Amino acid sequence: MSATVSISSRDIDAVIFDMDGVVTRTATVHAAAWKQLFDEYLKERERRGEGSHRPFEIGTDYRQYVDGKPRYDGVQSFLASRGISLPFGQPADLPDRETVCGLGNRKDAYFQRQLSEQGAEAFQSTVGLVRALRARGVKVGVFSASRNAEEVLLAAGVADLFQVKVDGLDAERLGLRGKPDPAVLLETVRRLGVLPDRAAVVEDAGAGVQAARAGCFRLIIGVNRSGEPGALIASGGDVEVADLSEVILADA
Repeated sequence: MSATVSISSRDIDAVIFDMDGVVTRTATVHAAAWKQLFDEYLKERERRGEGSHRPFEIGTDYRQYVDGKPRYDGVQSFLASRGISLPFGQPADLPDRETVCGLGNRKDAYFQRQLSEQGAEAFQSTVGLVRALRARGVKVGVFSASRNAEEVLLAAGVADLFQVKVDGLDAERLGLRGKPDPAVLLETVRRLGVLPDRAAVVEDAGAGVQAARAGCFRLIIGVNRSGEPGALIASGGDVEVADLSEVILADA
């Protein structure tokens, strides 16, 4: 991990944060919902005599195939890793439909249930950094591939912390491609009225770091809470920290 990271309002006009795993402790909830979905589905295929496949591994498969991606992209990516191809279907597919959308909607139902039972919690180091940035006139935004971002932010009590939010619903409405495409990140800074070369991105997923690099952002901070040290640098990050308590404001 890096030494303390310094941000100066002389160089940075805005900082945008990924939600899951950076702002809120919901990455583990997502990972558990993905594992429930894929393990159940792979067992269904095995019972039908359609081959045996390795179960979903949170430690490797989550970050490699689904973390930071739109839900249906995550379904396709993981299934492809097991040599499985399904019809895409329609976003309105019921959770029991054997389509990419059907499986994605089943995962969403599992996530929603866990969110209602467990709630959501914000990382206090992130909250503190956001408040410090705003106090110094640096704009802040939050982005997420999730269509449940508003509910998660409300549950964590941080919905009013950010000046701009761009989520999976916005991406669908505007036709924005998911990470590693930079479209969602660029829309976030556009709404803040800031150019990418005057903005920093804070991400915990390799796909998100790749998106920030593709978008030519001024500074890319990778928050590596559990992965292999250096993984986010390898994906294109400028610096990697274990927690945002390691980020300071140079002109504080």
